[in-house]
Amino acid sequence: MLEPTIAAAIAVLLLFTLMAAGVPVFAALGLAGLVGIAATEGFGYALSQLESFSYYQTASYLLTVVPLFILLGNFAHHAGVGRSLFDIARRWVGHWPGGLAMASILTSAGFSATSGSSVATAATVGSMALPEMKKAGYDRRLSAGAVAAGGVLGVLIPPSVLLVFYAALTEVSAGKMLIAGILPGLLTTAVFLTGIWLLTLRRPELGRTTAKASWAERLVSLKGAWQLGLLMLVVLGGIYTGWVTPTEAAAVGAAMALLLLLAAPVGRKLPLIWHSCRDALTTTVMILMTMLGAGVFSFFLSLAQVPQIVSEWVTELPLPGLAIVALFLLIYLPLGMFLDAFSMLVITLPIMFPAVVALGFDPIWFGILAVKMCEIGLITPPVGLNCFVIAGLDKDISLTDVFHGAGWFIVMELTTTAILFFFPAIVTVLPNSM
Repeated sequence: MLEPTIAAAIAVLLLFTLMAAGVPVFAALGLAGLVGIAATEGFGYALSQLESFSYYQTASYLLTVVPLFILLGNFAHHAGVGRSLFDIARRWVGHWPGGLAMASILTSAGFSATSGSSVATAATVGSMALPEMKKAGYDRRLSAGAVAAGGVLGVLIPPSVLLVFYAALTEVSAGKMLIAGILPGLLTTAVFLTGIWLLTLRRPELGRTTAKASWAERLVSLKGAWQLGLLMLVVLGGIYTGWVTPTEAAAVGAAMALLLLLAAPVGRKLPLIWHSCRDALTTTVMILMTMLGAGVFSFFLSLAQVPQIVSEWVTELPLPGLAIVALFLLIYLPLGMFLDAFSMLVITLPIMFPAVVALGFDPIWFGILAVKMCEIGLITPPVGLNCFVIAGLDKDISLTDVFHGAGWFIVMELTTTAILFFFPAIVTVLPNSM
């Protein structure tokens, strides 16, 4: 048997070697954890743990919200919620400098309240907004960057699968995590809108103005938001008031979105329902497999006392607590260049979370900050997933254009994260009032 510290070093080295070799993250985590457990406790003990681990790690009532929230977003998309929101936003702000880019941000924020997926939000809004901005003569970089950045709101504004994932990994309240994402999501939207306005004010050629809608047209367009309002009332209102749990809210919201799809004037309903269910199934399996691999690796780290050792070491550093948390958050920047959001959380939280709690910080506040840093990873080269999605929507927009445009929004994201870092009440006021 090896010393725990030596085994931990070998397991971590094996983990990054496997990921560098292209092994899926869940498999790399599981194999590295299994090797670490075998090295410290013996191969027989490792197999006995693995025998029951897959069930106990994933058979959680809370995790049923994952497929339900994904179903909710898929049904809402096919019911035309995104199209209605973009039409409303275009009438209200389309005539401003950069107005169509602003409309895409507002549409992303609204659609995020029905979808827990960043990629789904970016793809849905991009399919509508990119052709409109192209027709209006917008700069390709601004158009692509706005849609890619707007998509990241899908992992912050509830119902967010990533917030539930964080709650499951850290055992904090899922309901409070979801509600905590509301004000940071609105703040991020406001910063994006302000950034686009300042950018186009300085460089008007990036986003030209379009025809101005009358006040009558704007007011009439608001009736198209009734679907979104109904879903938000059921899901967010139910969670905040305590009328339903997050799992129940996800089930009721998915059922409501299905009814909206059945009532929508679209073509054949059955293929749309089948596609939505299949997408929810594949995404859920991916998330659960990542959790399983992360669970095995986290169990090994606990056996090796790594979180406890790091927590004690961090709390004894001659640095203010906020400085330590800031260093933790900076680690997400290079990780975001190569890993997806779920992988970043499962790798870092077993070590960071105990230290943050030991320092006396609110775990919900840290969770929102960690998710914000994961957002940045979604639009950061070379593996910014949202950017690849947007580049695939329009053959005239190159991946370089998307990453260039996303760069402006990375600065805005860092600004928003700094505001939330120094003013934690923005995050905690709503969950504390539940």
